[in-house]
Amino acid sequence: MASVRYTVIAEPLGHRFRIRCELPEAQAGQVFRLPSWIRGSYLIRDFAKHVIAVYAEVDGREQAIERLDKRSFRVACDHGQPLSLAYDVYAYDSSVRKAYLDTRRGFFNGSSLFYCPQGFEHSDFVVELQRPDPQHCPDWKVATSLPAIDIDGDGYGSYGAPDYETLIDHPVEMAAFKRIDFAVDGVPHSFALSGRCVVDARRLAEDVARICTAQRRMFNGEPPLDCYWFLTQVTGNGYGGLEHRASSALVTARDALPRPGQPALRKGYRGLLGLVSHEYFHLWNVKRITPAPFAESDLGAEAYSRDLWAYEGVTSYYDDLFLLRAGVIDAPAYLDLLAESATRLQRAPGRRVQTLSDASLESWIKYYQPDENTPNQVVSYYIKGALAALCVDLRLRRDTEHSLDDAMRLLWQRYGRDGKPAPEAALEQVAAELAGSDLHMFFDWLLRSTDELPLAELLADFGVEARLRSSTGPADEGGRYDGKAPALPWLGLQLRASDCSIACVFSGSPAERAGLAGGDQLVALDGLRITPSNWTKLLDALSPGTPVQLHYFRGDEFLSTTLIPTEAPQDSWTLTLDDAATAVAVERRRKWLGV
Repeated sequence: MASVRYTVIAEPLGHRFRIRCELPEAQAGQVFRLPSWIRGSYLIRDFAKHVIAVYAEVDGREQAIERLDKRSFRVACDHGQPLSLAYDVYAYDSSVRKAYLDTRRGFFNGSSLFYCPQGFEHSDFVVELQRPDPQHCPDWKVATSLPAIDIDGDGYGSYGAPDYETLIDHPVEMAAFKRIDFAVDGVPHSFALSGRCVVDARRLAEDVARICTAQRRMFNGEPPLDCYWFLTQVTGNGYGGLEHRASSALVTARDALPRPGQPALRKGYRGLLGLVSHEYFHLWNVKRITPAPFAESDLGAEAYSRDLWAYEGVTSYYDDLFLLRAGVIDAPAYLDLLAESATRLQRAPGRRVQTLSDASLESWIKYYQPDENTPNQVVSYYIKGALAALCVDLRLRRDTEHSLDDAMRLLWQRYGRDGKPAPEAALEQVAAELAGSDLHMFFDWLLRSTDELPLAELLADFGVEARLRSSTGPADEGGRYDGKAPALPWLGLQLRASDCSIACVFSGSPAERAGLAGGDQLVALDGLRITPSNWTKLLDALSPGTPVQLHYFRGDEFLSTTLIPTEAPQDSWTLTLDDAATAVAVERRRKWLGV
């Protein structure tokens, strides 16, 4: 079957990509479809809503187009005719999921740009990237992991893919980006940093290379790669990522990048390395070890799985663990990161409402569409999934000669290496095989109940002391704290610092009992005006059990209520190395953490 060819022309002033698709021999009544969601982000996003003015022709004659549904249409053409399709895509979404274009940079995922001709899903595809007007886009280059066919020194020209799935799994960055190259296991790796930035390129390359090397070592140097790209948008305060088969699309804050002359591992840079580690681990877990419902989806409708925790949660467990294994952080710092995750879970009332299994299934309607009540009804399959993965790892390490590493390698051998979709509960099955015993009740506890995870008990078996304490204030995220936490008053609400409005009222809290709700804008507490800068001081002045008057706006109505603060709950975890641990626990800890 002849190749399907696309031509991509960037028009940055109008934020549009102009697309032309050519079929040498169309089917009778050729149908075209655009995906409705992108792999790795589990929400229907309806990419077709950004498509403008579709036009079809055969031998220069316009053909009628019949809309079939929100993402599909049929062209009235005969079998075997050469068909040309032309359309524009509005591209002004700065996330990693869609497409973006202005005079600073261009970026797209193929799922936003390329209509798939039905019946051609397994054909060869060729994409021609044309150089944009240099007057508006000076010094622009191309960064993509798409296999090149014939390109110039800046990357413009033709690229190929053996099927539609491959075509849409290699995003494209076009900009005057800063490029940083390094090698991992002999494989070329590169950063493309788009946006104003000053970066210690050598440090970034060395740190990321160590992380990637440690991950590839876990899987014995597989899979083979021709290259890997970190397509990175640098912004004022952004953060996020999306995995692909040989690249990842990232967004990072400018001050998260390492700067020359700053030797300390700042929190922002540590977060960036954790993000890089997370998306890179998806090379195995998701991109190749793929749940069957996702692998079998044509991206038109939701693909439900109760195993999302095993893909995003397990990956979240490993992202920080590989910072430790790569020597980027030490064991106490790693335990602080675990404590912060456990603290976020502890402070989420939704953990008592939604199971991890249901959180995976319902991600399509809940996790990616948060509102003011989300913390009360939803548990994060990233956060609780990572802690559940920790529990599985520690259980295997304690009771067997195996670990979660062994389970992941076995999943790789059975499914990932040959691209065979993994059935539901694949990780549960593999873990039970390695344990040589029935782990059904253990996984019921972790995944299918809202009971608290056995973190403290399992960690104690590894010479790690886990204790709950009260928060020391709004900036306390959990982790080590010197001294005794003060008994601060607690209201049970989250305040937006930007305008002093309530982001969330926690279930069963003093704020809920006072009738407050998300969106209320706080004005005065105990007769004193509330500002972002004095909110913490006002809280510190309150006494648990002593009523206080609160004035606020709900909509345009000025209201008041009486708040009765309580003592702060013990919702902050501290994890530390236990010097009094038994020799057995210390040896387990050494094998797990290297200390």
